[in-house]
Amino acid sequence: MEYRNLGNSGLKVPVLSLGTGTFGGTNEFFQRWGQTDVDEASRLIDICLESGINFFDTANVYSLGDAEIVLGKALKGKRSQSIISTKGTFQMGEHPNEKGSSRYHLMNALDDSLKRLNTDYIDLYLMHGFDQNTPIEETLRTLENMVKSGKVRYIGCSNFAAWQLMKSLSLAEKLNIEKYVIYQGYYSLIGRDYEQELQPLIEDQNMGLMVWSPLGWGRLTGKIKRGMETQEGRIKSGGAVGAPPVDDEFLFKVVEVLEKISGEIGKSIPQIAINWLLQNKSVSNIIIGARNEKQLRSNIAAVGWNLSSEHLKELNQISEQIPIYPHWVGER
Repeated sequence: MEYRNLGNSGLKVPVLSLGTGTFGGTNEFFQRWGQTDVDEASRLIDICLESGINFFDTANVYSLGDAEIVLGKALKGKRSQSIISTKGTFQMGEHPNEKGSSRYHLMNALDDSLKRLNTDYIDLYLMHGFDQNTPIEETLRTLENMVKSGKVRYIGCSNFAAWQLMKSLSLAEKLNIEKYVIYQGYYSLIGRDYEQELQPLIEDQNMGLMVWSPLGWGRLTGKIKRGMETQEGRIKSGGAVGAPPVDDEFLFKVVEVLEKISGEIGKSIPQIAINWLLQNKSVSNIIIGARNEKQLRSNIAAVGWNLSSEHLKELNQISEQIPIYPHWVGER
């Protein structure tokens, strides 16, 4: 297994981590992702550890806490050899203060996550989204206190716009307090928006990216092809709710190049799509999901080899996106 620094930190992490969106599955939205119970989760975690993957990503909102509970139970006796990341910010109840990045909500959310995960500390605690109703300084000082208390070791953020991330980093530097060391965001062959605003910022600030949904909401599994009826899986079962739209013709062209390369090198379409992401040096880690052992082992096999420069060129060209303003200025 290859290891990289977790963004702007000294923590070494495997380039793959196991996402727990399928764990629990006890509320309407995340139930569509999967219903992995403790026994199944324990087996998946054992496979990960055997393969050198000791990084497990979750969030309090996944199944409204049940994913954290399943992960905590599955990691019993294995916590010391594991790295856990979880998140706060999103809605956890009907009360107005059961969401957001206020001191009130975050302190309660962290303590609740610690209890559910049955641990004394979180290795990486991320803001799941930007809270425009809370002063950035309040959020950052709260996170600073969490680190000083020993309950959190590193902090990061997810789903921030570039200006929101840069403002947070700048304010943390001004106040001389803990900075976000990692950004968690969406990036895939059919979703390359990250490259235009966020990647230059992350590279400039010496951060790193944790990729979520590397297979584009299951659309890069090889189950969706031109002229083919959608096979059983996450898309057909409704698990792509909220996914950004992708033009069918664009998707088909990308998948056709993936399929061609697959035939040439003997790797699966998902393995190639994940390996393409690993060639981007701003990527610290890719969160992989798995409904079962077969999927997990297949995704793990995306590591340990590299696509050729010719194949990278083919994939880059077929998946190229038109730059947004002002990035196209001067390119014509």
